[in-house]
Amino acid sequence: MTAAEIAAELEVSVATARRDLEALSAAGIPVYPQPGRHGGWSLVGGARTDLTGLSAAEARALFLLTGPVAGASEEVRSALRKLVRALPAPFRADAEAAAESTLIDPAGWGEREKPRPEIVDRLQEAVVRRRRIRFTYRGESREADPWGVVDKGDVWYLIAGTAAGRRTFRADRFTDLRLTDAVFTRPAAFDLDLAWREVVGEVEEKRARTKATLLIGNRFVWVLRNHFGRHCELLEVLDDGRARVRVGAPEPRDIARTLSGWGAAVEVLDPPEVRAELTRIGQELVGLYK
Repeated sequence: MTAAEIAAELEVSVATARRDLEALSAAGIPVYPQPGRHGGWSLVGGARTDLTGLSAAEARALFLLTGPVAGASEEVRSALRKLVRALPAPFRADAEAAAESTLIDPAGWGEREKPRPEIVDRLQEAVVRRRRIRFTYRGESREADPWGVVDKGDVWYLIAGTAAGRRTFRADRFTDLRLTDAVFTRPAAFDLDLAWREVVGEVEEKRARTKATLLIGNRFVWVLRNHFGRHCELLEVLDDGRARVRVGAPEPRDIARTLSGWGAAVEVLDPPEVRAELTRIGQELVGLYK
């Protein structure tokens, strides 16, 4: 095939096609240019590459994961089409069906769609290219080796190596981000999933520094779980239909503010600090509305 034909098939420029073909050849793939009027680029020796290493279940799982996001970019849709064409023929129908089987709309009811921050693309570029970054974070000039980017509930984070060790940064607090010419090597033992689990564990522990035990009607425990998430633990259900529950939050006032709207429907057993906060809130309300 000529470079122009390859460029048209892959939907890239001819210059990009030539550059990538040369890179493949330099990497040891048996791709060679044939000069002359009827020449072009050839994959010689019967060599070929496809996705036959995927099982049918793996192909379905891949397209279930990558296909359903609402508002996916044209680059993503184009990549999916190319992946489908590269699959062995028996897998294509299931892969296409998987990609079209589910739609994920990340915006909640009444919410505007949240576009991905532009800075995330630059951070991902730095991670992929292994380029050290300089940036301002909360007014302080910083330098770091970006190891991985994480999306946590529409808030993006960067896990990076610094002179002081591994650190986690919120992407929306970056300003003046610049990719430097310095190239770094990510630690061989670094695992982004494991590192993020450790970050989540540390943060959630801080988010539940204060524990409170309370009594509430068992039928309302699900509401508390919506409020406190993982920091709501059902301890036991009593004979009178109430449940003993333990909840957690950073400070006593955080628990008291959440529970104060329940009035007498919730009885806090401990600690005294939460009971005192509820007393203070109640006195403020009495003083305002008596």
